[in-house]
Amino acid sequence: DAALQNYDLAIKLDPSYANAYCNRGTVLKEQGQLETALQCYDKAIRLKPDFADAYYNRGNLLSTLQHFDMAIQNFDQAIALKPDNANAYLNRGIAQHEIQQYQAALQSHEQSISLRPDYTEAYLNRGNTLKALLQPEAALASYDRAIALNPQHAGAYFNRANTLQEMEQHNAALLSYDKAIALKPDYAEAYSNRGKTLRDLNMLEAALLSYEQAMLLKPDLNFLYGIRLHTKSQICDWRNIESMVTELACKVEHNEKATSPFSFLAISSSLRLQQKAAQICIRELYPENRTLPKITRYARHAKIRIGYYSADYHNHATAYLMAELFELHDKDKFSFFAFSYGPNINDEMRSRLTGAFEQFIDIRKLGDQQVALLSRDLEIDIAVDLKGFTQGSRLGIFTHRAAPVQVSYLGYPGTMGTKYIDYLIADKILIPEENKKYYSEKIVYLPGSYQVNDTQRRIASINFSRSELGLPDNCFVFCCFNNNYKITPETFDGWMRILTKVEGSVLWLLEDTPLAAENLRREATHRGVDAKRLIFAHRLTLAEHLARHGAADLFIDTLPYNAHTTASDALWAGLPVLTCMGESFASRVAASLLNAIGLPELITSTQTAYETLAIELATDSERLQEIRQKLAKNRLSTPLFDTRQFCHHIENAYTQIYKRQLEKLPPDHIYVT
Repeated sequence: DAALQNYDLAIKLDPSYANAYCNRGTVLKEQGQLETALQCYDKAIRLKPDFADAYYNRGNLLSTLQHFDMAIQNFDQAIALKPDNANAYLNRGIAQHEIQQYQAALQSHEQSISLRPDYTEAYLNRGNTLKALLQPEAALASYDRAIALNPQHAGAYFNRANTLQEMEQHNAALLSYDKAIALKPDYAEAYSNRGKTLRDLNMLEAALLSYEQAMLLKPDLNFLYGIRLHTKSQICDWRNIESMVTELACKVEHNEKATSPFSFLAISSSLRLQQKAAQICIRELYPENRTLPKITRYARHAKIRIGYYSADYHNHATAYLMAELFELHDKDKFSFFAFSYGPNINDEMRSRLTGAFEQFIDIRKLGDQQVALLSRDLEIDIAVDLKGFTQGSRLGIFTHRAAPVQVSYLGYPGTMGTKYIDYLIADKILIPEENKKYYSEKIVYLPGSYQVNDTQRRIASINFSRSELGLPDNCFVFCCFNNNYKITPETFDGWMRILTKVEGSVLWLLEDTPLAAENLRREATHRGVDAKRLIFAHRLTLAEHLARHGAADLFIDTLPYNAHTTASDALWAGLPVLTCMGESFASRVAASLLNAIGLPELITSTQTAYETLAIELATDSERLQEIRQKLAKNRLSTPLFDTRQFCHHIENAYTQIYKRQLEKLPPDHIYVT
């Protein structure tokens, strides 16, 4: 305030004093009076048109206001007037980075370093840009140089750790996060990202502690609240979970950046809140990017060009479902392109998939904008995103418009909350007509189920005995092989009531981590059920996993996030699945599958009906046997596992989508009959 008074006095004494206006603007910027500060810089430049520092300060202010294009113009002017200003090159590079002009940003940082070889911040930001250019090794070298110049720079260690994390060098990343925190004990972002690394190392309890420390330091850190809650769910730590779920829903209601859309699926089945969570995430992380020219309409192609974009072209649940579809696609009417940005794993599935496409393109080293440009060069007519908000996705590709029409399918069971995804492939069970308003996309309604299946999935010839699997011989075995985070206290309460009513029965669950198993055993005891009645299965190869389903009597589902691939696995292996259908897409998938295999009698819509039916089936062996026989009969005679028919349906959808696009019609709901 005192400084401002002195600048005002100086200006009163000399109204043409450009320096006073410039310095006054800097003080106002410090006070947060940004528009008034901008006026001061404008006045200084009018008084002194060759005032390099005023242009530089004006550029910094415009960057603060996120007017990056205008900021770059001002930095350019400052550099033209004062070519040795290393700071101007640095800040121009930062602004260029923000609007994804990464090559230009790299040149700016290089120029800054050439003027000032010991400039720590220039090396740091150069590393950030190299990381964005998918040059992680060069980025690490730049961070290392920044650290050599300033060993106390916590931010350099933090960014170094982020790069190592993306390179999946988790232990090395952990060391760098720890160093950043040692230098800056209140570094909330470092604690949060350290939690992500610990999760990837399956050290979930340590990850939770790291997230909780981040929460203490910065409770409103973007998306942290939901990540912490999801981690608690992964280890089935339900302490205070009811109040936390309520609070998270309230945060989403108030448009806070509190949770990733994916983790929210297992928290709430509210379609309205799921849509809001998606919209919040899109606004913050993946807004539409108009850097590239508006996409042109291509001339009619002899074969419709479909691009599938995924990180999962290897032994992964998505590939297990889709492999046969890729093989069966009509190559006379369509050209199919795989865009792969996941790990380069040369396993059995990768070998199978590479031969199923006209082109299998590795895009790991291309940036999002480069992938969009490549897709445009190939004139992809329909870009199909198979990841959505799931781990390892690259939504940034679609923010640039990779194709005239962009479609979401299979990977993410919900709305993407943005208009640049034109269609969502679903079915009438998943999205009843009255629920369409909660989806930003137009819906492609497939007959039967939306979920494709691979009938080449091999079931191992091993005939597991129950004793081999740790199961008692003479009892009823309920099972659920869903991920542990899908088990909510409410679902577990229902399961324990079922076990109480079905004497001697056991519940066979997948063990994601020993801690989750320990917590679930304790929760069972707390509900008056012997913990020994919970039996945990370890992960096996897919063929062996499918084979062991034969040791169970009934698969019982979770809510609000149903069994998806796990339900298909059970049905393919001949094990009946009992589900409870909710409101959201994720809570209706098992119902979709059961309807498509002709077993609607296993679909319930209330918790009471779900528990009642589970008990009835467990205590009426004849009725359950009839259902098992019906499943065996329907398995290869109903739509669910008729992959060839499914292929015709989805190709019909692609054809209708393409026809609308050629006729210059906007996207609209499509019903495949």
